Amino acid sequence: MPTAGGSVAAESLLPLALSRPHDAIEAAQALLRADPPAAAASLAHQAIGIAVRQLGDVPAAIRELRSALQLAELSGLADREADVLATLGATLGRAGRSREGLANLDRAVDLSRGALTGRVLVRRADVLLVLGRHREALDDLRAAITRLRRSGDQVWEARSRNYRGFIQLALGGTKRADADFSVAERLYAATGQEFEYAEARQNRGLVAFSRGDLPAALGYLDDAGKRFAAVGVVWPDLAIDRCGVLLAAGLSTEASAEMDQAIARMEAEGAQATKRGEVWFASAHAALATGDLPAARERADRARRLFSAQRREWWSVRSSMVHLEARYQSGEKGPLLLRRVGEVARRLDALGASEASAAHLLAGRLALADGRTRMADRQLELAGRRSKDAPPLARSAAWLGKALRSKARADVRGMLTACGRGLDALDEHRLTMGATELRALATGHGAELAELALRDALRRDDARSLLAWSERWRATALTVPPVRPPGDEQLVGDLAALRDVVRRLDAQPDPALEKERRRLEKAVRERTLRAHGASLRGATTRFEVDELVGALGETVLVELIEVDDVLQAVVVRDGVISRHTVGPIATAAVEVERSRFRLRWLAHGRSQRGPSLEVLGARLGAAILGPAQELLGDRPVVMVPPGRLQALPWGLLPSLADRPVNVVPSAATWLRARRLRPPSDRRVVLVLGPGLSAGKVEVTRLAARYPGATVLANGDATAEKVLHALDGAWIAHIAAHGTFRSDSPLFSSLRLDDGPLTVYDFERLRRAPYQLVLSSCDSGLAKPVGADELLGLSSSLIPLGAAGILASVVPVNDPATVPLMTALHDNLQAGQSLAAAFAAARTAAADDPVALAAGRSFVALGA
Repeated sequence: MPTAGGSVAAESLLPLALSRPHDAIEAAQALLRADPPAAAASLAHQAIGIAVRQLGDVPAAIRELRSALQLAELSGLADREADVLATLGATLGRAGRSREGLANLDRAVDLSRGALTGRVLVRRADVLLVLGRHREALDDLRAAITRLRRSGDQVWEARSRNYRGFIQLALGGTKRADADFSVAERLYAATGQEFEYAEARQNRGLVAFSRGDLPAALGYLDDAGKRFAAVGVVWPDLAIDRCGVLLAAGLSTEASAEMDQAIARMEAEGAQATKRGEVWFASAHAALATGDLPAARERADRARRLFSAQRREWWSVRSSMVHLEARYQSGEKGPLLLRRVGEVARRLDALGASEASAAHLLAGRLALADGRTRMADRQLELAGRRSKDAPPLARSAAWLGKALRSKARADVRGMLTACGRGLDALDEHRLTMGATELRALATGHGAELAELALRDALRRDDARSLLAWSERWRATALTVPPVRPPGDEQLVGDLAALRDVVRRLDAQPDPALEKERRRLEKAVRERTLRAHGASLRGATTRFEVDELVGALGETVLVELIEVDDVLQAVVVRDGVISRHTVGPIATAAVEVERSRFRLRWLAHGRSQRGPSLEVLGARLGAAILGPAQELLGDRPVVMVPPGRLQALPWGLLPSLADRPVNVVPSAATWLRARRLRPPSDRRVVLVLGPGLSAGKVEVTRLAARYPGATVLANGDATAEKVLHALDGAWIAHIAAHGTFRSDSPLFSSLRLDDGPLTVYDFERLRRAPYQLVLSSCDSGLAKPVGADELLGLSSSLIPLGAAGILASVVPVNDPATVPLMTALHDNLQAGQSLAAAFAAARTAAADDPVALAAGRSFVALGA
């Protein structure tokens, strides 16, 4: 603490070194300039050593600590010598010189007494923890906590509990770990240890992560990052932990970027030897998740060599597992790889590492591929062992092991049961998340479980089961609305600032504004990712095939299902469910792009040369629906395409051109939209965005048809006014330029007078308009993520209460849409459904190719 003269007393330097390292260095150097006695000088050098170690300069730390040790020996004080020996030993251990470090720590234990022994034991436990010798470290910490609590040493009791929490977490005891971290957090706060308080917040994030609560984990880690920055420290552990959470959330690109930044900092500024290996290990995991297999192998091998040199078996074996997984994903198989994976799996089991299940699963796959059924059965049995209180993702992976084992045993019932239980665990994982994006990405973890069940249904030609399993994992992110913290003023403020920045960028490019745009987008996204979804438990209902059949009536449903790169069409008509093989998904994708390209050309009045729309439509119908077209008759149709075919101009298909067609991401979504009832007040909202001359004519005509409508135009079409008007409206029509962001779909937007209205803005609505017409460019587009989930403007409005949405999937000619939209609203006022009203309006379009292209560029989404 500062003295009356503004200096810092020698005994206050050590706590300051961990709390505010820069201040500690300055104060210690000031003390040394005063030529203090040996004991005080020893304290000053020790404080500098600790501080520079925290800032990443380990060689300088060791030099300072050796100076501190020499001065401690000169002082003749055994306690002083023991304390410096302990700090030096812990620092050497963290530098990868574990044998030398433990020797110093053992000597410090012998020299110390009472509470000091407790502090020494904490530091020895730190080195043992780094080495993966968890049981020995736990013994030291139990003894340390007892001594420190009796002596009233709150700072060191907090440190001992922090380390013990780490070990409890490594051994699977999340409740005990959280209890220790909570006490440490409280003690650090009481004693003003700012840096270590940030560490405790970070560790609370690790507990949340281990429990599968990813939004809470992200919240804790973000808070820790701000606190580290406040004391001027860049902490590599934080990047490593964030990488793990981001990977579990399916955000592999973000995880990889996080580790690339950590590596760049490490190479530029240096890092403890132990941390170097851990950074390379985490970056190998991220590279594996993004599919960069050469980088994954190289980084995992680099980490393994570092850990082996440091005698850190627990870490080196885990690094070997990442390396082997990358080899397998590169296409390598055979007995040599199988033998190596089996050895690693046994070592991981012995070490109690969580990666053991994944290793056994990989060994089982390799054994199956090699025809070694008995070995495969044993390995998959081990992979399927997981305690009931394990996090949902771990349970889902265990059920995958059981499903593969049952499949190898020809136990179809057991396989399907395991697939269902694994997807149940995945649902539990998904519903902890409030953010639409995270819920969508989470479904990707269940892809293999779903594929096993779909292949079985296809093998048995069981169309009903094929439909049920497709629905079991499709559109799960869209079954419940996104969660936003009530009154999140920070989010509202960031979105408003983002609108202003983008509006200014549209007027004048500016590198500084572009940087601010990226910062604000990052802030909005991170804030929404932290939204917790615990309140959503029980909010979803299971899809029932019989309910769908009863609800369809005269309508025909066609669900397109991709199994092993081949499109299968399941048709439900008059209670009969049938399956039809269409053809390769690659062929369908090519025809979709050809059609979209042609419609874009026609929208801009370009050359009429090339295949006619009729020819393109016939090709598209054969590639997308194939023989299923013959079952449609003249009835209304509900289309359920896979994610990568969602940007399809369905009106171009001859078999669909003259009938009402609703497009939905799942049959369950159609059922949900169908149950919605229109609001009682029949409020109509008309919005005109800037820069649309044809839109002004369009909105003027519509305003004449709806005399009581709320019209927002000519500077009044601002985000807050538009959102307020849209909330719970019966019909909303927005004529505004739309932008689809494939890099970040939830930043897809409509351009209003004060800037872009994004999906994040729409998700603030209590209820979306019952029927919404978006007469703008690309507003119907969405990006497939996770388990065929769709993220984008229109798909995000369905769970918010939009029963029907009309939107374009390619850019349209604005003047050509005016008569189309006028006819659409005439039909709506006559009582037709949105899909029927649009079909009639499209059929009435003139033979003008541009008008015809506009009519074929829109799709009706929902029910």
